[in-house]
Amino acid sequence: MLSTPLTPSLVHGAAEVETTDRGLRPHRLPQWARDQFPDPHLLLMEAQPSGVRVVFTTTARAVALVTHPSRLAYRGADRPRGSVDLVVDGAVVAGSPLADGDVIESDLRTGATEFRPGPAHTTTFDGLPDGDKRVELWLPHNESVELIELRTDAPVTPVPQDDRRVWLHHGSSISHGSNASTPTQVWPAVAARLGDVSLRNLGLGGNALLDPFVARTMRDAPADLISVKLGINVVNLDGMRLRTFVPAVHGFLDTIRDGHPTTPLLLVSAIFCGIHEDTPGPGAVDPESLGTDQVRFVATGRSEEQAQGKLTLRVIRDALASVVEHRADPNLHYLDGTALYGADDAVAHPLPDGLHPDTATHRIIGERFAAHAFTPAGPFG
Repeated sequence: MLSTPLTPSLVHGAAEVETTDRGLRPHRLPQWARDQFPDPHLLLMEAQPSGVRVVFTTTARAVALVTHPSRLAYRGADRPRGSVDLVVDGAVVAGSPLADGDVIESDLRTGATEFRPGPAHTTTFDGLPDGDKRVELWLPHNESVELIELRTDAPVTPVPQDDRRVWLHHGSSISHGSNASTPTQVWPAVAARLGDVSLRNLGLGGNALLDPFVARTMRDAPADLISVKLGINVVNLDGMRLRTFVPAVHGFLDTIRDGHPTTPLLLVSAIFCGIHEDTPGPGAVDPESLGTDQVRFVATGRSEEQAQGKLTLRVIRDALASVVEHRADPNLHYLDGTALYGADDAVAHPLPDGLHPDTATHRIIGERFAAHAFTPAGPFG
């Protein structure tokens, strides 16, 4: 096997790549943005490389990627491990779950955390097709990794950022990929394959909060298509009232437009989420679900608090539709998130934890988004 030095030219879908003692760590937010608000949860989320992939062309039949994973686990409610997925010439071929690596274990009852170090992990794929091909190794959406070594049985060539349109998307943990099994099954990845576009995913679990530094990151990033999916994090954090939310949305869009004045921009509201449709946040873990096979989330606000400006998903959908109408921007479009997953879907495909879709539902959302956005008459057509 040949060893190829891992360089930033091999990494697609990241804002920047940090050099560490072990190798390279992809980041989805640039350093200046991380420095503005170094919140531990935000830093954890942006370092999970959802949508980031190692890309090259090669005639190799065998490929191995050495990484050092780091993950967050919840005592009594651990989640499945992340995965590295193999995509060859645009087709998803295989996936391989991670093992080893570091773990930060958190106790949801007490908030206490424990760090346990672990060794590196090697992901190996054999039996790749003959001939020259484009290989993409999609990194885990739910664990951070340091890229240590790429091994192949034939030389590799980095691929310049391809000539497909770049789709820049920002959203919550659902866009990030929560509860999807592998990185290529996250709904933006599903939609990107169907739309034949190059994805840059700024889905940040728990952090779609209209942060100005995220808007400036999007303003400065190359993009042919842009979407912003808002609602659920603002509600379950109980971080805004209607009075502050609407101006913040305008400001977020204004900043993006400073860098992309005419780029097609799709504003998407939250999918159906029964606990927050008419009940404000904050959201919380249901204490009765701790220690069971499935942690669940609940809303702790009261519906009557809407009179004081507290936000629910229905209120936010109306507000976002009104924002798009009043801006009168011919390249700004609105999509009601319940068209991607609505009340009827919640019966047929219930959210396992009351908040996040499973893998099959991610696929449904991605297919519906592509059918809406990427058709000739759609906003990204």
